[in-house]
Amino acid sequence: MSAIVKDDVDPKRRRLLLIATSAAGGAVAAGVAVPFVASWFPSARALAAGAPVEFDLSKMEPGQQVTIEWRGKPVWILKRTPEMLEQLTKHDGVLADPESKDAEQPDYVKGPTRSIKPEVLVAVGVCTHLGCSPTLKKEIGAASDMGADWPGGYYCPCHNSRFDLSARVFKGSPAPKNLVIPPHHYTQNDAVVVIGEDTKA
Repeated sequence: MSAIVKDDVDPKRRRLLLIATSAAGGAVAAGVAVPFVASWFPSARALAAGAPVEFDLSKMEPGQQVTIEWRGKPVWILKRTPEMLEQLTKHDGVLADPESKDAEQPDYVKGPTRSIKPEVLVAVGVCTHLGCSPTLKKEIGAASDMGADWPGGYYCPCHNSRFDLSARVFKGSPAPKNLVIPPHHYTQNDAVVVIGEDTKA
């Protein structure tokens, strides 16, 4: 006599178990896929580190310098006075690279001013020797504490490197090169400088 097996499984319960199992499997798959797909894109920190930075020049006074951060480095924006600009062509003989032939800078900032707008210097404020940050010493000659022949510029207190008001290094300084000029351009009728974006390259 054969045994009779009765199938008394509830179809509703079977459907519920099937849906629950499928949902759990889908959640696990999504949990694995999301980090994998996200790894294809740069992080917010990476985007922020390399993103261009804007600065409004309209409120700067002649002779004033501000420091902003770009890619984790200080960037100086100096609004040079006519007197400062006049000094830039008078001391080529004491500079290691007066024409910036061996400097890291965009092609469009050649010349003694190393800038797009002569009165505005944009430079990375990191010494090319060992990475210290030089100090602005803008007073000229006897008005400064740098000596009677000082044309104005930057002094690195770590190892005594000196740079002029175009961030060009003086002969005899430990720093081997002029300070870096980052890519930059101007917008909004030249009132805003955008650092880290090169429209002329």
